[in-house]
Amino acid sequence: MKVFLDSIGCRLNHSEIETTARQLLANGHQIVTEIAAADTIILNTCAVTAAAARDARSRTRQFHHTNPQADIVLTGCYATIAPQEVANIEGAGRVVVNKHKHQLVQMLDPQAHLSLPVFDQEPIMREFLAGSLGAHTRAFIKAQDGCDNKCTFCVTTIARGQGQSRHMGDIIAEIQALAGAGYQEGVLTGVHLGSYGRDLSPNTDLATLVRAILHHTDIARLRLSSLEPWDIPDGFFDLWQNPRLLPHLHMPLQSGSDAVLRRMARRTNRANFRQLADAARAAIPHLNLSTDLIVGFPGETAVEFAESLNYVQQIGFTRLHVFSYSPRPGTAAAKFPNQVPGPVKKERTRRMIDLGHELSLAFHQQYLGQTVNVLWETAVGADSAGLRWAGYTDNYIRVTANGPADLGNTITPTQITAAQSDSVWGVT
Repeated sequence: MKVFLDSIGCRLNHSEIETTARQLLANGHQIVTEIAAADTIILNTCAVTAAAARDARSRTRQFHHTNPQADIVLTGCYATIAPQEVANIEGAGRVVVNKHKHQLVQMLDPQAHLSLPVFDQEPIMREFLAGSLGAHTRAFIKAQDGCDNKCTFCVTTIARGQGQSRHMGDIIAEIQALAGAGYQEGVLTGVHLGSYGRDLSPNTDLATLVRAILHHTDIARLRLSSLEPWDIPDGFFDLWQNPRLLPHLHMPLQSGSDAVLRRMARRTNRANFRQLADAARAAIPHLNLSTDLIVGFPGETAVEFAESLNYVQQIGFTRLHVFSYSPRPGTAAAKFPNQVPGPVKKERTRRMIDLGHELSLAFHQQYLGQTVNVLWETAVGADSAGLRWAGYTDNYIRVTANGPADLGNTITPTQITAAQSDSVWGVT
C-alpha cells in the first residue's frame, strides 16, 4: 500500500502522524510524497480554530481532485468533534475519531503488527529520517495526551478527553532509539505537557521525566513544546543548567488583560506571568520566549485589547502565535454574550501580529555578527552560490544559509549576517 500522510495543527498531531508512518513502514508499506501516487491518504485534522477546520476541508477536496481513486482517511480533533460534518466533505472516506486513532494502521491493514519493541524499530526510524517525511531532523515524541483544564475557549478537552501520560520507560526507549537512528533533536509534545505524570502510579512529573531523558539517552538536543504557566513549579528552570535542554520556552498567555483571562478561565494573571517570565530569563541565557494570543475574545473591549497589546510589549516576547477568536462547538465561550464583530477582530489581530513582527525582528537583530550553532534541516532552494539550507538555532531561530549537499542533519557554527522578523541569514 502506498500512503500519503499529512497533518494540520500542533506538534502532537505531527508526532502522531510520524508514529503512523513508522508503523506503516514496519509493516512493509510505502510512504509517498506525491498525492497522485497514493492508494491511501491520511489527514490528521485540527479543530483549535475555525480556520483549521476550513483547512482540513480544503485539503480533503484537493486530495480528491488530485487523486479521485485514493481512499482518504480523516482523523484527529476535527474528525472527532464533528464526524458527520467531516464525512460529508467531498472525497472523504473513512473517519477515525481520536480514541480509535491508535488502531488506524490495523484498520487499513488487518494483518499489521504494532507491537514491535522500540529498539527493533531503529532501522525504521533511520529509514524515516532519510526520507522526505523525516526532513525535519527533529523527532516529535508524544509524552502525554488529553487535558483536564477547562479553558472556556478550548475544544481540545472535548476532542481528546482527560489527560493521559505515557510511561517514562517507553518515552526514554523511544528517544534513545531515535538518537540511535540519527536524530539530533527530540521535541517532547503533549496537549497538556506540564501535567505529565499526575495520572501515573506512582505519581511523577515533567521535571523528573526531563532529567531521566537527559541522563539515560544520547539525544544531542531536547526541546519542550508548550507549557501552561501554572504548571511550572519553583526550581523548574534549573533544568536548563544542562546545555542539551534547549533555551526555548513556549508559554501560552492568551491575553494580556486580567479581565479577559478570568473570562477564559485561565489559571494565571499578569503579575504571576511576569514573575515567571522574569525567572525564566534570569535562569536561561539567550531564552527565546514565545506565546499564544487570542484576539477578539467575547466581551473584549478596546481598553482590554490595549492592555493586552501593552502587556505583550512589556514582557517582550520573542515570537507571537496570534489567533482571531472563533467560537468552537461545545465550548462555554461560544455562548458568551458580546461576541466581538469580525471587522474589529480582524483589525486587532493585524495590530497584534504587527507587534509580533517588531518583537521578533528586535530579538533577531541581537544576533547580528554573532556565531551560533544551527541544526540544518532541509534544502529550500538553490542559487549561484549553491544549495540554500534552512535550520534552527538551539533557541529556535530559523536560519537560512548556503552550504554543501551533505549539510542536512548536521550541527554547524554559523555567523549571522542579516535579520528579518521571521528568520535570519547566516554564513556557515
